Amino acid sequence: MVPGSTRLHPSAASSAVVTSRSPEATERLAGRLAAVAEPGDLIALVGELGAGKTRFAKGFAAGLGVSATVNSPSFVLMTEYPGRLPLFHLDLYRLADASDALASGLLDERQRDGVTLVEWADRFGPALPVASLRVTIEGTGDDPRTIRLSAGVPALARYLEVAR
Repeated sequence: MVPGSTRLHPSAASSAVVTSRSPEATERLAGRLAAVAEPGDLIALVGELGAGKTRFAKGFAAGLGVSATVNSPSFVLMTEYPGRLPLFHLDLYRLADASDALASGLLDERQRDGVTLVEWADRFGPALPVASLRVTIEGTGDDPRTIRLSAGVPALARYLEVAR
């Protein structure tokens, strides 16, 4: 195994597990996933502080052709970036739960034309739409990351194929 590469572990048809050995490998994986993104997709990122959610978001944005610098939008909740598809980058870190954000229209009809990528998506709790690709990143610091991809609906299985 080359340092910085990813390795896919066998798993169920609706999920895949990838080992990422570097932040750059996480970004490359996210870029490959972005290549199969379609309008209306929701990518739900979950992981501890420092797990690499924003690095994943940067790679996904690059894969969509976003040329702007992508940072965590913690203080504004959502940033929109133009690319092959518009990217709606949300960060729910500062919210105890997403009920207020949902009530205020954080997710709206504009997002059906682009891809919505949510950091700290676990803050949605049971309100997280089933029709999402859940990306759980385990590990922090210099350790390799275990990245679990779970397709909530069959249409999102295209992401799992690209991860392989």
